[in-house]
Amino acid sequence: MTTNNEHQHMPAPEAARVAVVTGGSRGIGRAVSRKLAEDGLAVVVNYARDASAADETVAAITEAGGRAIAVQADVAEEKEVAALFDRAEAEFGGVDVVVNAAGRMTLSPIADLDLTALDAMYRTNVRGTFVVAQQAARRVRAGGSFVGFSTSVVGTQFPAYGAYAASKGAVEAMTLILARELRGRDVTVNTVAPGPTATDLFLTGKSPEQIDQLAKTPPLERLGTPDDIAAVVAFLGSPAGHWVNGQILRANGGMV
Repeated sequence: MTTNNEHQHMPAPEAARVAVVTGGSRGIGRAVSRKLAEDGLAVVVNYARDASAADETVAAITEAGGRAIAVQADVAEEKEVAALFDRAEAEFGGVDVVVNAAGRMTLSPIADLDLTALDAMYRTNVRGTFVVAQQAARRVRAGGSFVGFSTSVVGTQFPAYGAYAASKGAVEAMTLILARELRGRDVTVNTVAPGPTATDLFLTGKSPEQIDQLAKTPPLERLGTPDDIAAVVAFLGSPAGHWVNGQILRANGGMV
């Protein structure tokens, strides 16, 4: 087991950069995993439960000529996340980009919210972000990046999103603080806050009318796609995006 100090070595050559993507098996996480692999990074695709979806993501990457493995871990479990990073280092030699796309969403008016669902959501979205960020802060190599996930609902303030938006507000609150704590490490910390994006998570339970209404809300008059969000994440994790640090990027087509 290496110590924290041993993790702080020279930047990896571009061809040898490595990404860990939590929640990387489906939706936005899958698009991020594939985009980073296209950009030449070796990708560790983390998943919580759905091994077959993770295997599909890895297969899509390897068939396109990329490098990827799937590793199970619950982002809220410190030992499992440490083992996830250990596996990335053992398999590919280090970690340069960490994307915490794992998340959970329960919608309910605050007055009616099931507090068991609240606890489960905060365990994944708040504690999980801290656990993953903690390992990233200890291990990411110079020139690397941590990218967290929020939601544009922190700004739009739609009803029924109170608990979810509050959990993501916590992610936003830690972003600049962690960036400042990593002073001298040459590691950036940013958070991407998507707007309505056409994923299974978003589309489930919504009527065609609701989806159409949300699609018309941004000035660009469409829903985002997972690839739209993946492109932003890939930029933040790349040398080209390295001057962006401590920021919340609302990737939402122009919603408030």
